[in-house]
Amino acid sequence: MNSFEELVLKRYSCRDYQARSVDRALVSQIIETAHFAPSATNAQPWRIYVIDSPENLAKVRRAYHREWFNAAPVVLMLCALKNKAWTRADGKNHANIDVAILADHLTLAAADKGLGTCWVCNFDAELLTKYFGLDSDCEPVVLLPMGYAATDEIPAKKRKSLSEIVEYL
Repeated sequence: MNSFEELVLKRYSCRDYQARSVDRALVSQIIETAHFAPSATNAQPWRIYVIDSPENLAKVRRAYHREWFNAAPVVLMLCALKNKAWTRADGKNHANIDVAILADHLTLAAADKGLGTCWVCNFDAELLTKYFGLDSDCEPVVLLPMGYAATDEIPAKKRKSLSEIVEYL
């Protein structure tokens, strides 16, 4: 990768994976890179579950019903540990924000290593909590399917114009 800009443009929401496993050593490298993601007061209020066994992949797939999701050979379940997170003076707990930052770093680290990912937040968190025996403080926030993209073609990205989202004060 020549530049950060190239990496950002390479990353997209991959919804089509090859029927090819991902080596755990590569997944570990991606996680090792991403674990330097910032968090409020450096609390790192997260837990990363690497789901790659057929039994546990079947469980996680019951929590999100999309055919393309079933093809991903690895799913990272990113959980927020709310009692470990920094809370702002007005009561705003930053655990979910911190997990979102971690997820972003994971997607970029995976893209840098040639893997596709896709943020998934529309899933049955209660079911995952039950299936994996998570305690009440460990909230599933993001499912991150990961694998080799079925194509090298990067789809066009739809974005609002900068004038719609940026305002200088």
